[in-house]
Amino acid sequence: MPLMTEKLECIVCGRRFPRGQGVTLVIGEKEYAFHSKRCALKFLRRVLEEFDEGILTKAFNNVAKEFAEELEEVRERKAKKIV
Repeated sequence: MPLMTEKLECIVCGRRFPRGQGVTLVIGEKEYAFHSKRCALKFLRRVLEEFDEGILTKAFNNVAKEFAEELEEVRERKAKKIV
């Protein structure tokens, strides 16, 4: 007997999809389900428009700095060591 998988509904376009596919975000106690990364990005763009520009700029700068540091560490590990 086949197992029934839970179906989620994309909050952007309404498409139904099985749990385990698509993108889900859990913020606080609420789960937001998107059938594709395109719908998730569309939603997140609109969420970002709701934030104060100063707070958003600071957050983006902090995260960009973290990624730059991680990338530099990876490059240093991959670099040939001359002894």
